[in-house]
Amino acid sequence: MVSKVRTVAFVGMKPIEVIVEAQISPGLSSFCIVGLPDKAVGEAKERVRSAFFQLGIGFPSGKVVVNMAPADIPKAGSHYDLPIALAIFGAMDVIDVLMLESTVSVGELGLDGTLPYISGTICAAMLANEKNLSLICPKKCENEALWSGNNNIIAAPSLISLLNHIRGVTQISSPEISANAVRSDELDFGVDMADVCGQLFVKRALEVAATGGHNVLMIGSPGSGKSMLASRMRTILPALSAAEALETTCIYSLAGMLPKEGLVYYPPYREPHNSASLISMVGGGSDAKPGEISLAHNGVLFLDELPEFQRSVIEALRQPLETGEITISRAKEHITYPANIQLIAAMNPCKCGYFGETERQCAKAPKCAVDYRNRISGPILDRFDIVIHVNSVKVSELFQNMPKENSATIRGRVEGARLLQKCRAKKFGLNLSYLNGKTQGKYLDEITKLDAETTNFFRKAVENSSISARSCYKILRVARTIADMKNEASIKPYHISEALQYRVTGAPK
Repeated sequence: MVSKVRTVAFVGMKPIEVIVEAQISPGLSSFCIVGLPDKAVGEAKERVRSAFFQLGIGFPSGKVVVNMAPADIPKAGSHYDLPIALAIFGAMDVIDVLMLESTVSVGELGLDGTLPYISGTICAAMLANEKNLSLICPKKCENEALWSGNNNIIAAPSLISLLNHIRGVTQISSPEISANAVRSDELDFGVDMADVCGQLFVKRALEVAATGGHNVLMIGSPGSGKSMLASRMRTILPALSAAEALETTCIYSLAGMLPKEGLVYYPPYREPHNSASLISMVGGGSDAKPGEISLAHNGVLFLDELPEFQRSVIEALRQPLETGEITISRAKEHITYPANIQLIAAMNPCKCGYFGETERQCAKAPKCAVDYRNRISGPILDRFDIVIHVNSVKVSELFQNMPKENSATIRGRVEGARLLQKCRAKKFGLNLSYLNGKTQGKYLDEITKLDAETTNFFRKAVENSSISARSCYKILRVARTIADMKNEASIKPYHISEALQYRVTGAPK
């Protein structure tokens, strides 16, 4: 008799249905798993044997063959343990596998038969929901599974409890979203824009960036507040939409980094160290896990001390900044992860950090500043919509008692301007939420049309500069965002003028 149990294989963000088949035939005692299993799947043999022993069930003495079809797709991960055990139970007539025909199962087995947390549960739940199937998963994954919209979930704490449930001895109660997983309207990030003294110009630039989804490069001496400002960027971003939250949650689930509440509500903030390798940024490894670029999807990727990163790491940002996705190429497959990121970067003006400050700059100026800036290629600099200098805060500003805007107030304005952009995209028949920083093609040309006066002003402003054609379009995108923040239908010269202030490429004076 051949018993069959459904499970999934994870190929990037795309779960693929896999059928686990088990057959017990006469012969010498052996246990074989076929269907391109990796080492983790191969080790399932010992975990399954131990779980059977803990249940007091003798493992079959004949030849046990487990096949995972389709056999040409690599199988990786420990979540195949549970479907393998269930398939063997079916082949032994311990359970009726016909009851599992409409079920997808995922789970790792402990040596004592318990089911610990596994990554990727929400992706499996989404596949089951799409095919109108129920899901069997570990108890610790129930919150994550429920967010997929699938209500037919059996969340078992152990193999014995699941076995008793299937055989009708006891019942596993239907899972419910726990109280601590319910979204809070006000999330305390622990930091706030009101913490920053002075820097009104930079705060304004970051508000523009948050509104239009623009990439930002901040250049300033050590201690000027670049990192402090960047860490508060996520506090002024609106919460994720339902679709964005689900997609971001899938990425964190596959990476095994999902928070306890089971859903990523707010834009993620990633801050890798400048020693990060190419694989840790792009993603990859033997199991092709998502990297920092994908973990920042729908959120902020902050690169502090940008020139100190490996050049290959910086150059790897080109594709995702333009296309919103990153592709990991392997000999037999290509895995694509979403990477719709907002890049915030910071750097010193030179190696010592004090170029432009006469009393503190080193003797190698200005050559040291030129050499340091040249570590970043022109194409990467062109990917930044906003490039600003962050001046040091004056001592007098530290002791001023003037009222400061908090993040909630700024976020309210950002949400209003983003709603305007979404409504405009809908009028053009676009289903996605097109922020100005990501628009291109005919839609960009349409929303950045200039009248004769504004066209003449813009042409005169850039004709004698070294600004590239890509940079010109980025200035127009920023100007469109500024106009949206003022709820104005068309771009005016003063919108262009402000956008040009956010495009400084020279050294501070």
